[in-house]
Amino acid sequence: PTPAISFFLNFDPSERADARGDLTRCWERLVDGGTVLMELGGYPFSPHYGWLMDRYGVSWQLMLTNPEGEPRPFVIPDLMFCGPAQNMAREAVDFYLSVFPDAELGSRVHYDEAQGPVTAESVIFSDFQIRGEWLSAMDSAVAQSFTFSPGISLMFRARGQAEIDRVWEALSAVPEAEQCGWLVDRYGVSWQIVPDNLGELLERPGAYGRFMGMKKIVVDEL
Repeated sequence: PTPAISFFLNFDPSERADARGDLTRCWERLVDGGTVLMELGGYPFSPHYGWLMDRYGVSWQLMLTNPEGEPRPFVIPDLMFCGPAQNMAREAVDFYLSVFPDAELGSRVHYDEAQGPVTAESVIFSDFQIRGEWLSAMDSAVAQSFTFSPGISLMFRARGQAEIDRVWEALSAVPEAEQCGWLVDRYGVSWQIVPDNLGELLERPGAYGRFMGMKKIVVDEL
């Protein structure tokens, strides 16, 4: 994996008696054997925040949130658009909102001016929902040597074959990456498009072998 996809951990003082302490203790466990990407400390957007890569290469952003802000889940996957996907956060989120059912924009904040690789239209932070699950997105403020990789993928549980077909056809942009319900979109993000009852379907005799030979999942052929 690369830091292009990380996981926000939102420590909300309105939900935790010792949110700052919980954050610090979590940081100390995760950073052991890992790498600090942004030091734990105060920033304009949070009084206590840090970004790290753990010993397994998974990236985490730990943030003390504003208790008066809009409620968000504890864990939110974050997409950082960088490298070949630099400054594509707004376009990508709008695309995902058009592709996925029950998708909705939450917030979006732009940079005020161009600086480094970003433009005034680049996104500092944005979040959105897909069928009730929150994700966030941003454009990197500094040039990066990495971008998205299949090391971390996002799973969408489709309701029926028609939904699988529609989402798959809209998203898949790299034919050679298609395998077992996995695809790579035009921005380099990897997705797994699976039926919402995949576990049950794989219990059928011989289903796993048939599944491994598929690109897009065809439910009736499992």
